Amino acid sequence: MDLALNETQLMLQSMAREFLSNEVPKTAVRAIDESATGFSAELWQKITDLGWAGMGVAEEHGGTGNSLADLASVFEALGEAACPSPLLSQAFAAHVIQAVATPDQQAALLPRIATAERLYAVAITERDYGWGAGAAQMCGGVDGDRVVIGGTKMFVPYAAVADELLVLVRTSDANESEQGLTLARVVRTAPGIDVRRQRGWLGEPVCEVTFDEVRAEVIGTPGQAWPGVETALDRTVVLLSAFMLGGTQAVLDMSVEYSKARMAFGQPIGTFQRVQDLIIKALNDADAIRWTTYEALWKLDEGRQDSGLAASMAKAVASEGFDRACENAHYVHAGAGMDLDYGLTNHTKRSKFYGHYLGDANHHKMRMARSLGLGGPS
Repeated sequence: MDLALNETQLMLQSMAREFLSNEVPKTAVRAIDESATGFSAELWQKITDLGWAGMGVAEEHGGTGNSLADLASVFEALGEAACPSPLLSQAFAAHVIQAVATPDQQAALLPRIATAERLYAVAITERDYGWGAGAAQMCGGVDGDRVVIGGTKMFVPYAAVADELLVLVRTSDANESEQGLTLARVVRTAPGIDVRRQRGWLGEPVCEVTFDEVRAEVIGTPGQAWPGVETALDRTVVLLSAFMLGGTQAVLDMSVEYSKARMAFGQPIGTFQRVQDLIIKALNDADAIRWTTYEALWKLDEGRQDSGLAASMAKAVASEGFDRACENAHYVHAGAGMDLDYGLTNHTKRSKFYGHYLGDANHHKMRMARSLGLGGPS
């Protein structure tokens, strides 16, 4: 099996790189990151005009029905540019709705996601941070096709600028943590919702969202959302791994170029064995992320039974490899890497945030262990 990108995917990636080179230089990334919202409406409009938001949505619902690997080729280019955009959040929402919602709800909601008429944020995590079903403890009470929710969700990307929120709530006690979870949809500006941006050295604008007796629409069947959410997580995790692959390749390329140009003791630092060791480590990490991610994409597109295992493998490798490659790139660059306009830090802070987002390496290693029958907590 040839896991490399095909001709169509290479073309998509080339077009994405050209667009991002023109529209998202390193200085623009920093400016958006440091803005009040961490979001550029102008850039988002240009991205949606390219049709990227609809690539993962079926044609019958207004999208272009591309494969997951097609969309991942774009995310790899986004990662190379460290592009700040809510495209991953929008793709996550599309995957969740396709996996959880009723046919009528899909027909109503997906076209508005595909055209980015509505921007979505998906609220899963809470103060006891975790991506397993057991970490979702915020409670809600089902009332017909509505659920009344109260509590707080944490680290929700782009919640402050989203039009609507998809919220995972626990609506009934169950012996198994994966039971009794319900997906709810609510307009962000609804009464009883308070959104506060969380500050820190973060790669995306994440928010704390508090709900005070908020009435929201039930998506799908009450109490049975988790299997669909887990399916959506697998697909989104691999898109994120592709983004992290792009970031890893970018810091590797920056390190190689710097090692050729930077002179010490009358010769390029790239001739020094220690510098070569650091670059080789970053190269190995880039290759490991690439092939585990491409394998997971293939398995998900083919609907193979072990696709969830492959998705977790890709994310575990990406979480560790992207962070390590950024660290080694800083060793190569020394003080020059801390120049905020140089661009290396754009990737470094994303490696820290995305290493944990959608589950860190330990979470996915434990998930792999369970899928292999080796036990471990959920």
